[in-house]
Amino acid sequence: MPDYISRMLAALAVLMLTALPAGAEEFPFGLEITLDAPQMAGARRLPTLEIGENGEARLDLWCKSGRGQFSVAGDTVIFMPGTIADDGCTPALAQADDALIVNLGTAVNWKRQGDAISFIGPTTLRFRVNSN
Repeated sequence: MPDYISRMLAALAVLMLTALPAGAEEFPFGLEITLDAPQMAGARRLPTLEIGENGEARLDLWCKSGRGQFSVAGDTVIFMPGTIADDGCTPALAQADDALIVNLGTAVNWKRQGDAISFIGPTTLRFRVNSN
């Protein structure tokens, strides 16, 4: 391989490595994450999202459950909810679930620091990667 091509490839590799922010981590495709929040009175669980390798998501919220889809480009995120089922929710839990879905849908950026995932928009939602 000619020397100038080797130098170009080396420069390209350095450019690609320095283009990533320090400490940048991957979106949690293939993982289950749980909302970093205290338990709500009357709730059976903490909200969790199971995000598939292609961004498909299974949602188990305070009392509702359903599906959605994440699309990610860099630190930009789009969440589109799918069908959400009401599993006999109290009005307070139904309202909390609806607010969570709206806040996920209005998030425009995401950030990962270790096991903490933040969806950033008008309201920032913080989740933790499940370690079990």
